[in-house]
Amino acid sequence: MSNLTSGRLDRRGFLKTTAATALAASLPLSARAEPKRGGHMRMGKAHGQTTDTLNPATYENGFTTALSHGMHGRLTEVAPDGSLIPELAESWEASADASEWRFKLRKGVTFHSGKELDVQDVINSINFHRGPDSTSAVGPLVADVEDLMADGKDTVVFKLKGGNADFPFFLSEYHFNICPAKDDTIDWQSGDGCGSYVLKNFNPGVSATFERNPNHWRDDVAFFDSIEMIAIVDQNARTTALVSGDVDAIDRIDLKTAGLLSRKPGISIKSIAGMLHYTFAMSTKLDPFTDNHVRQALKYAVNREELVEKILFGYGSVGNDHPIGAGQRYFNTELEQKTYDPDKAKWHLKEAGMDSLSVSLSASDAAYGGAVDAATLYQASAKAAGIDLTPVREPNDGYWSDVWMKKPFTAVYWSGRPVEDQMFSTAYSCGAAWNDSFWCNDRFEELMVKARAELDQDARRQMYWEMQDIVANQGGVVIPMFANWVFGLSDRVGAPEQMASNWDLDGERWMERWWLDS
Repeated sequence: MSNLTSGRLDRRGFLKTTAATALAASLPLSARAEPKRGGHMRMGKAHGQTTDTLNPATYENGFTTALSHGMHGRLTEVAPDGSLIPELAESWEASADASEWRFKLRKGVTFHSGKELDVQDVINSINFHRGPDSTSAVGPLVADVEDLMADGKDTVVFKLKGGNADFPFFLSEYHFNICPAKDDTIDWQSGDGCGSYVLKNFNPGVSATFERNPNHWRDDVAFFDSIEMIAIVDQNARTTALVSGDVDAIDRIDLKTAGLLSRKPGISIKSIAGMLHYTFAMSTKLDPFTDNHVRQALKYAVNREELVEKILFGYGSVGNDHPIGAGQRYFNTELEQKTYDPDKAKWHLKEAGMDSLSVSLSASDAAYGGAVDAATLYQASAKAAGIDLTPVREPNDGYWSDVWMKKPFTAVYWSGRPVEDQMFSTAYSCGAAWNDSFWCNDRFEELMVKARAELDQDARRQMYWEMQDIVANQGGVVIPMFANWVFGLSDRVGAPEQMASNWDLDGERWMERWWLDS
């Protein structure tokens, strides 16, 4: 076995998982103003719907992501600097071909109920997302797990169908909560977790309340005594709650007013560049989106620069119809950037046998702030290409359960994923639960399997570059822009100097990493 803390897998680009790395990742938390314990934190979230549940296979928005990170633990954790550090697994190692992974569990971890964490909890929790009948969003991430077994009392062994150099990153996913084993499955219904906060009340689509876990294994996290997380999907209501002091922090600041809001006494605005991207997903199983020329026409009919300027107000950059961000390891720097080109859009329509095209685009602020405005701007730019695009304003509540992946053309946001394979497997793999364009491509699938197992960096890069090209020019998703995470805090909230960018609000680890100054 090759230990990732010192073996040759590190030299192929792995981020180290040594205790020293874990310490370095935590330095921003203690290097600035000393965190204080105590107080009641109130968070206003732009997410949450009445259909939300505690079932980790169904988590699909920022409310349930934060809830997951507060209540539960996972084997690994993405640190603020983007590296991977131990969480419930204190260490891990891989075989030379990365087809077998061994995770040694941390001692002294207990669930909120008092039950001690053991290997069966881990096995059942991962198996909960596996199997041919799984509808879990992260089913594709563990589809290659051939066998999962215990080796003694403290080690879990994953045997994969092929090599996967990024597998430990997968297990940091917020769906892979480690829950108590119950018969041959898990107990998710009770909310019993081993995270730093205990869930006291959960009212789907409304609020959730938490109290600090007094028996958590870490003493350098969880500074609030208690937390109330409130679903405030309406942007104006959310902003008003922050200004009035009814909440201490909010996500998804209205970018039109971010500058004005930052000048208000007692409020600070944070902007973190990451992998967040806004998309328009077309169902490729339905006409007219079955024709790639139609899809290409719609990609050339959007004015990306205008969207960045008028929707993001400069808090972001143009996208190129694939989900890999410019800061990621295998971002394709040579892929031609699509620009607004009505003539080229018309040419693609002609190739599809059309002189014009009429489509409806469903959007809601639940997708992202400004999504309806973005659809309206898209409507205007598409006219010059002979495309009659009609925006449809959908209700906020139920958008993710009743509109997304139900209507043929929808506005969507994606937080991105730390590694390329994780993003592609989750949202672009044929048959994946969250493949929201229902797109399949044989060459893409072939490359995804090969790249996952490839340990040579240069060969792997070429594969991911080709995959980005395929998605951009054959895929069913328009990705016009990447957005910064922009959120607002009252001055009574203390936060680290370095904040994570893998999710909103410090990687949705704000429950653990922030504190109250007063």
